[in-house]
Amino acid sequence: MRRLTKLSAVAAVAALALAGCGGSDSEGGGRSDKPAASDDVCKTADGDGPKIGLAYDVGGRGDQSFNDSAYTGLEKAVSDFDATCVEGEATDGEAESAREDRLRNMAEDGATAIVGVGFAYSESVNAVAPDFPEVNFAVIDGFDPDEDANDNVAYLGFAEEQGSYLVGVAAAEKSKTGTIGFVGGVNTELIQKFEAGYTAGAKAAKPDIKVEVQYIQESDLSGFGDPAGGKAAATGEFDKGADVVYHAAGGSGSGVFDAAVEAGEGNYAIGVDSDQYLTATDAQKPFILTSMLKRVDTATYDFAKSIDAGTPLVSYTVYDLAQDGVGYSKSGGFVDDIATDIDDYKAKIISGEIEVPTKP
Repeated sequence: MRRLTKLSAVAAVAALALAGCGGSDSEGGGRSDKPAASDDVCKTADGDGPKIGLAYDVGGRGDQSFNDSAYTGLEKAVSDFDATCVEGEATDGEAESAREDRLRNMAEDGATAIVGVGFAYSESVNAVAPDFPEVNFAVIDGFDPDEDANDNVAYLGFAEEQGSYLVGVAAAEKSKTGTIGFVGGVNTELIQKFEAGYTAGAKAAKPDIKVEVQYIQESDLSGFGDPAGGKAAATGEFDKGADVVYHAAGGSGSGVFDAAVEAGEGNYAIGVDSDQYLTATDAQKPFILTSMLKRVDTATYDFAKSIDAGTPLVSYTVYDLAQDGVGYSKSGGFVDDIATDIDDYKAKIISGEIEVPTKP
């Protein structure tokens, strides 16, 4: 499992913008024109529990996706464990030293647990953790760069391919044209897991389904924050006959939603990480079929809980369907009529009858 996690991330070491949710139908959205974030819990928390540092990926709080999901977990942890917290945010294209400084500043500010939101923090956590042995670190989607994990570091990963399989079933069963699409932010092994699961689920439901695939960027991580690029990629797929397009593109996903709106009635987009229907615009809502839920808030909360209990998580933890770590949303009611079918596939994945591929 460690080898797989590292391979999924090592293709890029900078920034990522993907996420998940703790409830079965939760929140999400795109990064474009991000709205003002909610009141900052870290400015008002004054408890005597653990002090939690949350180091956001590019886009920070208000991205309605990966980072916001981590913040949701932080909010719950502050409430449940009488905790305090400190936050920091990455900037696009920043040097690795900037990430290290962010983590060091949190540790020196008294944080007893620090979460790096996104695999880009793997290298910096590996560098900083040995200098603060009394502080526990976690990396969402992280990997151990030297495969000799520090005993105060946890790597919290997800079976993205399993959740993507379920929305692939939904896309195929709802498609009227026999063609669906996938838009990835950046062509990394991690995002290929989303593509692989989505395609496998679609083919299981309809063996003859055609899946158009487009990545916004091959290696430039700006592909996770490019709504215009997301819109262009999705528009191209709608033009080729796709009537459902799934994105795994972080903030670029808002452009995919806009493309679905412009494609018109009978066309849909599928969100990612959290229930993006709940924070979509009124114009977008009728075109969001479902979302693949990746529960970053659960992982963040569980890590804080382990710190509060005095039994910190270390090494690798993978959140899959069996742990309710991934799933699909039902907001809007668009998949209610096929939910039984989707859940049948879910049960077969959990039982091991279906093994979902991680590579296209």
